[in-house]
Amino acid sequence: MLFNSFEFLIFFPVVTLLYFLLPHKFRWLHLLIASCIFYAAFIPVYILILFFTIIIDYVAGIVIEKSGGKKKRNYLILSLVANIGILAVFKYYNFFIDNLNELFLGIDITLNARLLKIALPIGLSFHTFQAMSYTIEVYRGNQKAERHFGIYALYVMFYPQLVAGPIERPQNVLHQFHEKHTFNGQQFLDGFRLMLWGMFKKVVIADRLSIYVNIIFEQPDQYHYFNLVLAAVFFSIQIYCDFSGYSDIAIGAARTMGFNLMTNFNRPYFSKNIQEFWSKWHISLSTWFRDYLYISLGGNRVPVKRMYLNVAIVFIISGFWHGANWTFLIWGAIHAVFIILFMLYKQYAKIKFNNNWISNTIAIITTFIMVTLAWVYFRAESVSAANSFLSHMFKFNEPSAFTFYVKNNDLGFIFNKFSLAVVAFSILLMGIVELIYPPDMINNSKYIYRDLFFSIGILTLIICLGVFKQSSFIYFQF
Repeated sequence: MLFNSFEFLIFFPVVTLLYFLLPHKFRWLHLLIASCIFYAAFIPVYILILFFTIIIDYVAGIVIEKSGGKKKRNYLILSLVANIGILAVFKYYNFFIDNLNELFLGIDITLNARLLKIALPIGLSFHTFQAMSYTIEVYRGNQKAERHFGIYALYVMFYPQLVAGPIERPQNVLHQFHEKHTFNGQQFLDGFRLMLWGMFKKVVIADRLSIYVNIIFEQPDQYHYFNLVLAAVFFSIQIYCDFSGYSDIAIGAARTMGFNLMTNFNRPYFSKNIQEFWSKWHISLSTWFRDYLYISLGGNRVPVKRMYLNVAIVFIISGFWHGANWTFLIWGAIHAVFIILFMLYKQYAKIKFNNNWISNTIAIITTFIMVTLAWVYFRAESVSAANSFLSHMFKFNEPSAFTFYVKNNDLGFIFNKFSLAVVAFSILLMGIVELIYPPDMINNSKYIYRDLFFSIGILTLIICLGVFKQSSFIYFQF
């Protein structure tokens, strides 16, 4: 079920209202059933995969807590292998087989290994990583094993963040499902306001920009180089508004019922360097890799060259986490290079920039350009398509003329000067709001009339300027 769908417009108020009407002892069951319905709206049969991993990790948590020594470690490994195994089969099997077939074909050997004709379950990487964090934290002694099977299942399946995060830790969420939440008007309004803000970013900015981005990326050789530059910049903004918009709706929906989920974005495009960017972009994933992979590899407690290798491993795996395609591996490798170069700069550079608005602005723009160029590989269908896009983007003698006007002949959606004006206004508004409000816009504000005016204004903009084609969120494919 999409957040930007008519079904969710009915689903959300019904689920939230019933949550507060039901006695506390039945609320976990209500949320679990609602979450199952939410997930089953995509491909119903794939809910069985979720149940399978939930049972494995529920049992694993208990036996890990009861065991010691090598046995404890072995139970953890079995749990991780089961989770990663499911991820490998559904997400990476065809990628490896396809590349193996091509490799053997290159040396005149016909392997003919068969591909699996299966669809990737929605949000598989997200709930797999959340489940893995539970068994790891139980193993480390930071979390008690959850004995209530229904509560543990809800931890994995909680509908607001089930499909695209934030990837929560058990210490933050599990205890909240045991607590009794009473209706709080201010809390509800804060959450609802955040949901509206996320919807604004999705349907007004991201979905409108996607019209332009999709057309230019499909045929980069047919457009002026500045069209390609604009499409690359637009995709940077699109993916931020799309993904952070989902996170805002998820956090807000949970907040209306009294649950606190972690902040997933913290104004990443205001970052002054690439390291700062990764401390503010998809925070739940970057901290997951930091805590469970980077530190496990030795982190920065090892010799410098090994530390750089650890960084490279983390970012390349992070890229591969996003999708079974060489484009994601290259995207991760590019960011690894960026981070390592920045670390070298901090270690050896003698030039220090003044901390004033001019140097800060230059640093922010430079970081944005680096991130935008890397996004081309993330967005492109293949490595050759990304290379073609970048090569045409830097061909300044292209004969074709620059135009704002593009049309999708199949869908009929047009990106014209009106759309450009809407986008420009919306991005300016978004920048101002995100500078004024805290990262998650949940601050128990005492300025009720200001917040009410803001909510009515955003709702009006959504209705008047939104692109209502119920397009999926970009990160659903991961």
